[in-house]
Amino acid sequence: MTARERREQLLDIGRKLFADKGFEGTSVEEIAAQAGVSKPVVYEHFGGKEGLYAVVVDREVESLLRSMTNALTATERSRELLEQAALALLDYIESSSDGFRILVRDSPVASATGTFGSIMSDVGTQVEHIMVAEFKSRGFSEKFAPMYAQMLVGMVALTGQWWLDVRKPRKDEVAAHLVNLAWNGLSGLEAKPRLESR
Repeated sequence: MTARERREQLLDIGRKLFADKGFEGTSVEEIAAQAGVSKPVVYEHFGGKEGLYAVVVDREVESLLRSMTNALTATERSRELLEQAALALLDYIESSSDGFRILVRDSPVASATGTFGSIMSDVGTQVEHIMVAEFKSRGFSEKFAPMYAQMLVGMVALTGQWWLDVRKPRKDEVAAHLVNLAWNGLSGLEAKPRLESR
């Protein structure tokens, strides 16, 4: 194996073990044993478990962020943006279940690209323009648009975490229901909501 091939092999093995056992539950010995190499080979390529984990997390973060950013720039229509964002997250979960498990389970060790929470916060910031446009069209105060954007993204992210394990209903149905709640919930917003129990 070339050095590059060995590095990729170690990343694949590490990714699977981190997804199955978490950062703390995975050892350099296991990674080396599954790769059929000695521990020093892992250290040579990554400096240890932390370095390997950081590269795995950075790759997953970049992949998810790229997917979400592409979805949020695909159209100008608000409802379609919601649909594309929900589907992008569910597509990522479906195609990279191990990566998603790593992102939502453990806090990254020395990750250069951030955590799952920070990615979702960034996506929320990108969604703000949707909320500002909707609030403007309804005569609502735009100052609450950033908060609503975070709520919307949080709803999609938590549903994605749930769907990761159950995988029912189908991905398109989950996305349709997410959009149904979000879009129809937006249509019934009150300009000045208040708690009725107070």
